[in-house]
Amino acid sequence: MYKNKTFGVIGVCGANGNLIARILKQRGFDVIGTDLSFKKDCRFAKALEGYDIDVYYGQTPDKFFERADYVIPPASLSKDADILKNCDKPILELTDVIDMIRPDKPVFGITGTNGKTTTTTLLKKIAYDNGIKPCEHDLDGMQGNAEFIPILQSRLNGDVGILEVGTFGVPGTVGRIVKNTYMSAGLITNITPDHLNDLGSFMDYANVKAEFIKELKLGQLIVNGHDPTIMGLLREMDFKGEVITFGVDELPDSIGMKECVCGAEIAVKEIISGCGYYFCKCGVTTPQVDYVATNVDLANRTFDLHTPTEKLTVKMGVDGLHNVYNLTGVIIAAHKFLDLSYDKILPSIASFTGVSGRMEEVGEIKGKDIFVDYAHNPAGVETVLKEFKKLHGDFTTVITVSSESGYKGDLDIFNSVLKFSKFIVPASTASQKIASEKLTENPKLNDRIFLNYIGDFKKEGTLGASRDEVKEGLKKALNLDCEMVVAIGEAATKFKDVVFEL
Repeated sequence: MYKNKTFGVIGVCGANGNLIARILKQRGFDVIGTDLSFKKDCRFAKALEGYDIDVYYGQTPDKFFERADYVIPPASLSKDADILKNCDKPILELTDVIDMIRPDKPVFGITGTNGKTTTTTLLKKIAYDNGIKPCEHDLDGMQGNAEFIPILQSRLNGDVGILEVGTFGVPGTVGRIVKNTYMSAGLITNITPDHLNDLGSFMDYANVKAEFIKELKLGQLIVNGHDPTIMGLLREMDFKGEVITFGVDELPDSIGMKECVCGAEIAVKEIISGCGYYFCKCGVTTPQVDYVATNVDLANRTFDLHTPTEKLTVKMGVDGLHNVYNLTGVIIAAHKFLDLSYDKILPSIASFTGVSGRMEEVGEIKGKDIFVDYAHNPAGVETVLKEFKKLHGDFTTVITVSSESGYKGDLDIFNSVLKFSKFIVPASTASQKIASEKLTENPKLNDRIFLNYIGDFKKEGTLGASRDEVKEGLKKALNLDCEMVVAIGEAATKFKDVVFEL
């Protein structure tokens, strides 16, 4: 039907339009594009290089419609928009393209609250190291783990699809990605409270993540068996596919409460936040996992991994007990999904030094080491700071977070920072408000909480602080009697270049 036809894509400077144009070109169709942005302002112009796609930048001339046999506008563009009034060509929707072109490769998905990006990045590295090419969206500066980006990404050229699957707190997002990428296998890192402002309760959020299980149906699922939420959802949804569990054999160092799928509050003897050993009267309990990490030596970055058939000695290039969980899940995925032997996997694990913005050392000022970490929800902050404390001792934390779970999330984050940090500098407006309350309740905290800058930054998306707030927070931290500074939150990683300014 579409053979020898030309597709005109409107909005090639947007993520979806850019991906659609490249997918169609890779599948052998003639493609032209247009965008009201000029090329110098086109965020994703670089991704179109080498594709031989004629693009009309800064205008949509009549010639564009004359050349096109089919026109594909952005999903957000109204059918009554002026640009379409003189269009006499058939119009295709985004969903028409998705239906017309299906993924031609096996697809693996990675979801969870924390650890998705690290897990996805490392699994891709293992693939590349072994001559396997994952499809890449190549959208500069775009994480692209939600909405239609993973769905379109799976249709780009590559040997396999390895997709990070997020939610933005929107029900239906995860299920749509799994279904429309024809995903055959996946991994769930953990499920801990997040996006509660959008979804209301923890179990509402958990059920959004559960769409991953529901839509995978008879596929293969690799899961953190130490997470009671994941194990409870698998039971509740009566998952019929293959389940592979993993965990870490370590002594718990705290007890946390977590809501079970049955509605009861259960005690979790935590190894990392929200994960460990648990038992609920409804029958949800820690399983005997299929893969277990033992003899964890964080100082020397090693652990033993007991697989169903053998014991491996794993050398890590990253720090933290949470990364032992992440790496174990990746090793299983590389072995099962990429069909690689362990001896081809372990060298990539050893040489992986992490993802930018995750426990990243960005510089040294006045003899103080400065780290940033993207952690932005309560469990993520608690896990990261607990690991920093184990590895480095005392540190000052600069908080740039405004939680997706509102006041409760901000309070939980602040309490974790208070628990593990020597000094605290609240940089985001949200953390400054919590700090003011804490200081009013307990003036003795004046020697730990340093509140000297109140900003008026309005939260933008998931960004909790402005560049100036991050800079002022770091300047204050540098004057405190502590040799290490950790700035947490998306703003800390986005504006980490202020370290070089300082």
